[in-house]
Amino acid sequence: MTPSIIILTDFFAVSNRALSYAAGLAVPLKASLLLLHARHDELLAPAAFASRHTTDGELKTAYALEKLAAAQPVDTDVDISSFSLAEALQEVVGQRPPLLVVLGRAGAEPTPEDLVTATAMDLLRHTPYPLLVIPPAGWDAFPPRRLLLAVDGEPFSLVEYRDVLNQLLHATHGTLSLVQVTDNGATPPSAAAVLDTVRTNDLVSELAENSLRQVYQNTIVGGILQEAAGQQADMLVVIARRHSLLGGLFHRSVTAQLLRESAIPVLVLPAAD
Repeated sequence: MTPSIIILTDFFAVSNRALSYAAGLAVPLKASLLLLHARHDELLAPAAFASRHTTDGELKTAYALEKLAAAQPVDTDVDISSFSLAEALQEVVGQRPPLLVVLGRAGAEPTPEDLVTATAMDLLRHTPYPLLVIPPAGWDAFPPRRLLLAVDGEPFSLVEYRDVLNQLLHATHGTLSLVQVTDNGATPPSAAAVLDTVRTNDLVSELAENSLRQVYQNTIVGGILQEAAGQQADMLVVIARRHSLLGGLFHRSVTAQLLRESAIPVLVLPAAD
């Protein structure tokens, strides 16, 4: 079966940079695209554009999305749902499991950063598939060839599509480096132990012994972003553990902070523990 990439599209999909990024990845990945639009979602269809909710407005949206789909470089379908975004995505993945789900900043500006982050965390809670979050800028280097995986050194087990990172690296001829940041002065686990947590999940086919940097920084997020900038990474990969997705104070989650603050695309791989 041809792998698919699901793009969560808003009213302004024509100018949605996330779609351009996803379409660019779909070609080397030999994947199809699915444009998923939730009619009444706060992020994709904000109340400020109530006129779009009329019958005429919805017909125009459907026509625009179909026209947009026809212009893509790979096979592209459109799905418009009246469910909430999380429900719509659950329904789609039940029929068509994706390689990736892609979320970008909504076209209605200014969009509260917390709304984008809360949406991403909610999707990961309900539909634990790899989620790629695209910032409004910061991906001028395309395709992504310098990927940085942030790990904490603790064992983990991925939920779905653990091969997505390997496929990305192969399709883009990219390289992968790892960073582990400690913020409390504690002695980190050995580099070999950290690398074993990645190898156990078969995230990549090869992992060099010198691919890991272990650094100390005042904050985990600050250390990861500093390392990404220093390595001129063009995609950040993080492991989202279930406890961080279920916690009520998502503001304190490292994953949530990285989604808000990263200037480059962030690929979130949900873990079962």
